Amino acid sequence: MRRQPPTRRFLVRSGAILGLAALVPGLGACVADGLITGTADGPERQSALDVSPVLLVATTRRPVGSPPKAPWFNSERGRGLSFAEVRVSAPDRSLIGKVSSAVGGDWAVTAVPQVETGKGAAGAFAQAAFGRDVLIYVHGYRESFESAAVSAAKLSDGIRFNGASALFTWPSAAATFDYGYDRESALWSRDAFEDLLKALANSPSGGRINIVAHSMGTLLTLETLRMLRAEAGEAAMARIGAVVLAAPDIDIDLFTNSIERLGPDVSKITVISSTKDRALELSSTIAGGVVRAGAADRERLEALGVRVADASDYGGGLINHDLFLTNPDVQGVVKRAVARAGGGA
Repeated sequence: MRRQPPTRRFLVRSGAILGLAALVPGLGACVADGLITGTADGPERQSALDVSPVLLVATTRRPVGSPPKAPWFNSERGRGLSFAEVRVSAPDRSLIGKVSSAVGGDWAVTAVPQVETGKGAAGAFAQAAFGRDVLIYVHGYRESFESAAVSAAKLSDGIRFNGASALFTWPSAAATFDYGYDRESALWSRDAFEDLLKALANSPSGGRINIVAHSMGTLLTLETLRMLRAEAGEAAMARIGAVVLAAPDIDIDLFTNSIERLGPDVSKITVISSTKDRALELSSTIAGGVVRAGAADRERLEALGVRVADASDYGGGLINHDLFLTNPDVQGVVKRAVARAGGGA
């Protein structure tokens, strides 16, 4: 049979589709280093958290009761590091469940059976994660324990992480006007976070330690990594896999100094930035007008040696501060960073 030439309607329609793909980020191939869209190739495996919904939690918050009861941990500073294996409930994967989750939420904390506080907490965490790669989420400003735990679960499940899902949560007041308290609480938690990373690095299990930090949590993370490198050396840093800093709420000058102190370990770092992040605009105003690292120009960040995923063209909301949790393409940056590090996703 003779093949018919394409009709004019077909050519016009094809040209329109190709033109749209060039203009719309969601249809293009690559819009930034590490930020790739349109690459989904079928259903993925379940996350380990979906199969066994236990979140490993290390915290410097004060527990609410013994054993804790809701809200489990409050905004007060506790007595050093605490560890708990927190039970969470996975969302309903049915169609009805997906509709209801859009209204009432999805992941939730259901129980905190036991808390270990003191010198043995870091070791207990490492033992619970033994033999597995770890994904540690470090939350940002204005977060309660429960909201941070839900974000950690959503992140781990979203990238289909196959290791131990974890949260490091510090005493945020979870209030809009307590920015100063939150910042001081984050910095106060550096020693505890370093103790945790040392315990994991010294564990003979061989698993990688992947860290995803958001907003003010990136300040805590960078400061702790500086301390870890200075005190525990290359052996400890070798266990660190991917370090993803999402919307880092850090003065760009302080960020530059911290990055330079990490030496060759800077290659582990991926920054998710956006010049349209309204939360970072407000933070910059509070901080005297100095640009925050998460809102800096891509070229300025890349000059420091970090990978940069510029998410400025993503998200249609007013704030655009948590795109790594809400936008699948931006969340894919985290997945690929962990995969590059051999971290089990």
